[in-house]
Amino acid sequence: MRLLRMPKRSAAALGLGVLATVTFAGAPTASGHGYTDTPISRQKLCANKTVPDCGPIQWEPQSVEGYKGFPAAGPADGQICSGGHSEFAQLDDPRGGAWPATAVSSGQSYSFRWQFTANHSTTDFKYYVTKNGWDPKKPLTRASLDPQPFLTVAYNGARPAMTTVHQGTMPSGKTGRHMILAVWTVNDTPMAFYACSDVQF
Repeated sequence: MRLLRMPKRSAAALGLGVLATVTFAGAPTASGHGYTDTPISRQKLCANKTVPDCGPIQWEPQSVEGYKGFPAAGPADGQICSGGHSEFAQLDDPRGGAWPATAVSSGQSYSFRWQFTANHSTTDFKYYVTKNGWDPKKPLTRASLDPQPFLTVAYNGARPAMTTVHQGTMPSGKTGRHMILAVWTVNDTPMAFYACSDVQF
């Protein structure tokens, strides 16, 4: 029986193809697809290198994805800003209350902006704010937040634009330092995306 020999060039090409497949299969992939940049979120501050020592989130600010159903479900207290991802724990670290804060005005109109790397079918976006007396030196918990969102934007399964702005009103009766938690609930998966923004009223 005669054996067929592969030309050297074809063998080399095959080898490169296998190598490329192995390389791509082993490369890390981002699981998430969006973040807020107005008011600027902690993950975007890390991506901008405004805040140092952020770990992996600096390369993938869009990846703070956790289970949906907040506040009844979703990330555990103290892990809300990281979406429950231990590799993004720097987002839960209050850093002594020293995260850069965006100046905002209580009761005033505001444009909340999201940036997406992938826009999913969406249930809604909800925005929560911390209670008066919240301690910015402690990790965020559900008890730290007003129980109802101050802004809800329903999408009913539609996909947001890659840059999406929600016009709303900052909660009234707030002074001093607070945190805004934005939650983007995906319609056709069990997941949601979380973004924590430090603000100064």
